[in-house]
Amino acid sequence: MTTFDKREQGFEAKFAHDEELVFKATARSNKLLGLWAAGQLGLSGDAAAGYAGTLVTDHLENRTMDEVLDKVSADLAGKGVAREEVAQKLQECLHQALQQLETDR
Repeated sequence: MTTFDKREQGFEAKFAHDEELVFKATARSNKLLGLWAAGQLGLSGDAAAGYAGTLVTDHLENRTMDEVLDKVSADLAGKGVAREEVAQKLQECLHQALQQLETDR
């Protein structure tokens, strides 16, 4: 195997690792956002877990972060929660998810 082949394999492995990290961080942050939003909606227990789970599984079906933000913002609009607040919370959840993944290693 040539040096070039080894470098190519290294880049491919890093790409796969990075994609897996993004996937896990996104799923975890969506769950955290969903649990927060469920609390804002007055949901608890299984209802809160179900709401959070829906955000995770919907994202797996090619939903973008903007679509997740749109959904949660629409759900919380009746509670007086601004889109900007949801966007800020989403950023916090993503940061928290990345920290959790780092400590899980």
